[in-house]
Amino acid sequence: MFTLMHLDTSPPEALNTQVLQMVVDYFSDISPVSLTPSNPLYQLYQYVIGYEVHMYFQAMNSTLDSAPKLILALDDEDPSLVLGFALYLPSQDDEEACTLAYLAVKASHRRRGIANALLQRMVAERPHAELACSVSKVPTFESLGFQVLAAQGPHVVLSTRDHRSSGMVAVQDLAPIFHSKEVRQIHAYLVQQHGKKAMSDAESKRDRLLDQMAYQAQALVKERFPTIH
Repeated sequence: MFTLMHLDTSPPEALNTQVLQMVVDYFSDISPVSLTPSNPLYQLYQYVIGYEVHMYFQAMNSTLDSAPKLILALDDEDPSLVLGFALYLPSQDDEEACTLAYLAVKASHRRRGIANALLQRMVAERPHAELACSVSKVPTFESLGFQVLAAQGPHVVLSTRDHRSSGMVAVQDLAPIFHSKEVRQIHAYLVQQHGKKAMSDAESKRDRLLDQMAYQAQALVKERFPTIH
C-alpha cells in the first residue's frame, strides 16, 4: 500500500533525488519527445527533462499561487521510498484549473491504483485538469477519467471537462536549457562518440517521429470528432 503526500514547496533532497531518478529512468514513457535508447539524442533529452523538473522544483518555493505542486506516493512500509509522483501546474487565473506536467509510477508498482490515486488527489485540488500526451497514452488517461479535446502538435489534449480552461499556466521555458553550456558539452560528447552523420541522422529520426506523432494525434481527434474540421 501507499500514502500520498502533497507538497507546496520543493521536496526534501532524499525524495527529490528519487523523483529525478524516475524522470530519467522512465524518460521514454513521460517525455513529450518519446525517443528510445537507440537514438543518440536520448542521453541529451534525458538531461534536459531532468533539468526541467529540477527547475520546476526550484519554482515550487515561490509564493505565487501558480507555483508548481507535487504529489508523491510513498511506500507505507518505508515512507522514505517514492513509488510514484504527479507534478502539476496550477492555473494563474482559474482557481479550478491545472495542467499535469509529469506523472510516473515505479515499474515494480504499476497496476496497483497509484496513478489513479495521484490524479484523483490532483483533481480534488483543481477539478479542471488538463494534460497533453501521445496517442498511445490516450486510453490510459481516458480510463482515469479524462476525455479527448483536441490535437496539439504531436500530442492529444485531454481534460476532466468537455472544454479547455482559459487560464494560463507557468510552463518552464526549455530554450535556456537547450542553449546551456551543459547541453552543448553533452552534444559535443555525443558527436565525438557517434560522429556527425549519426547525430544528423538522429535529429532527422526525431523530426520524423514528431511528424508521425502529430499525424496520429490529428487522426485520433478526427476519428472522435468527425464533424469538426
